[in-house]
Amino acid sequence: MSTPSNMPSQPHSDPSSSSKLSSSRFIFWLVLCAMILLATNMRAPIVALGSIAPVVQEALNISETQIGWLGAVPMLTFAVGALIAPSIGKRFGLENTLIAMIALLTLGMIIRTVVPTWFGFLSGTLLLTLAIGFANTLAAPVIKQRTPKQIPLITGLFSLTMTVTAGIVAGVVLPLSEQVGWQWALGGWSLLGIFAIVIWIFLRLRLGSSSHQAAVLPTPGSSEISMWRTPFAWQIAVFMGLQSLLFYTVASFLPSIWVSKGLSAVQAGQMGSVFQFMAPISILSLTWLVNRGRPIQALAVFAAVLNVIGILGISYLSTNLAWLWSGLMGIGCSAIFTLSMMLFSLRTYTTNQSSELSGMAQAVGYLIAFFGPLGTGWLHEATGTWDLPLFIMLILMVVNVLIAWMVSRPVMVDGKKM
Repeated sequence: MSTPSNMPSQPHSDPSSSSKLSSSRFIFWLVLCAMILLATNMRAPIVALGSIAPVVQEALNISETQIGWLGAVPMLTFAVGALIAPSIGKRFGLENTLIAMIALLTLGMIIRTVVPTWFGFLSGTLLLTLAIGFANTLAAPVIKQRTPKQIPLITGLFSLTMTVTAGIVAGVVLPLSEQVGWQWALGGWSLLGIFAIVIWIFLRLRLGSSSHQAAVLPTPGSSEISMWRTPFAWQIAVFMGLQSLLFYTVASFLPSIWVSKGLSAVQAGQMGSVFQFMAPISILSLTWLVNRGRPIQALAVFAAVLNVIGILGISYLSTNLAWLWSGLMGIGCSAIFTLSMMLFSLRTYTTNQSSELSGMAQAVGYLIAFFGPLGTGWLHEATGTWDLPLFIMLILMVVNVLIAWMVSRPVMVDGKKM
């Protein structure tokens, strides 16, 4: 029924406006639920293996070298997935691709459980980590496409969920294996993958495929940007890569380093926990500050400085403050990772650009990170001390402060001011 011409206009009570608001809220909650379920699957399979590695090694009768390869594979497959994900996502649609990848991830977890051999475990790990590489890359463009006004909030909750889930899994998987066996302790997490598939299929059916939605470009020719030739893309790739290099190196060697500094094995293990448990505090604080309008450049530089102070403290300052140095690095690493995920969306014009920037930066970043644990372990074996690896890490973190300032300037991916 049409509105009479003499009736005053009431835009706030317009049914179409109410319908749009209701639809917007529904999309927000649907995307948030889908992202949280996706995030629960993206770290659990990796940290679960790290926590139960000795049990798996004994059960499968495999060597230390083979266990080492299982630890190194994720960064390589993350990089490969990041390289090819943008083109596949563009061709088949972001949602379609993610549904396939969640299914592949779940299949990988199941294969590791039902084929208890070295080949089966390696094959399953390759599949699930390749799928995670895709998901790492395509998460940002989905958030940008579906909830462009809530990018910091959903990105922060996505990152927080990955961290919290990883912490829970790391703490329960070993005791769980003693109760139900290592295969169920690892494979049981595939239930989370099944739940994620269901919610993503529902999202796809309700919202359609992003590959069929035209992007509106605010500037002529912005779709022609090549990320591999763009200074901003390389800056964020190195920014994220150096953070990942520090994170995976510290995650691998922090307890050993603290033992060499005079802490007991128990105290050194506690420092590893401090490093990990700072992540939720960091992500929640960062998300709140960004939503409050605090300048991203100041937050990025501050996070990078915390990493410098942490490495400096471990290398040269008092071991009585070991908890402080470990905690500062935990805050800095988590903040930089979350900021990078936000910048993939905030500094691009279109969903395709967000996908391409995410893919390029993560491919380069994880290749940089791959050499962190390997190089640190090799230098330690060659020199017999942690002094040289820590000094090199300190120099790299100082460099990352400068890169943090550059990458967080208020400019878009093509260098134009916001």
